[in-house]
Amino acid sequence: MAIVSIEELPGHLAGGKTLAGLDLGDKTIGVAVSDRGLSFAHPRPVIMRKKFSLDAAALLSLLAGENTGAVAIGLPVNMDGSEGPRAQASRAFVRNIAKMTDLPFLFWDERLSTVAAERTLIEMDFSRKKRAGKIDSAAAAFILQGVLDRLQVMRGARSPE
Repeated sequence: MAIVSIEELPGHLAGGKTLAGLDLGDKTIGVAVSDRGLSFAHPRPVIMRKKFSLDAAALLSLLAGENTGAVAIGLPVNMDGSEGPRAQASRAFVRNIAKMTDLPFLFWDERLSTVAAERTLIEMDFSRKKRAGKIDSAAAAFILQGVLDRLQVMRGARSPE
């Protein structure tokens, strides 16, 4: 499929489809999936990165099992809004996986998502070791929740008062 805008996203989520969120790391892929009502982000176990073809197969299998209609992927832009090597790597990942699926992808500014996710895990009293295994999926949930909140605002703007 292609890259879609936030405005195009609802059309891909009809019929009880879920929305997935991804946080791409060097060693893991953090994954979160929405509920069918598109209100809450739920972290899923991370995918340990090995080789692109294996990573893509594991991810696409997980997304199929979750009845996913679209994927929001964190775009790690720099604090000044420019895109560095990590953002380019995320765009390359989407270019490559898009050849293997019809799912549409939405890029979402993920600045500070990992920081926010780590703070949340610290507040929940997770040890450093436990945080390490959950941080990428927590960041994916943070990214996804941002998209879901934006969709809620958009729905509210369209509904009559």
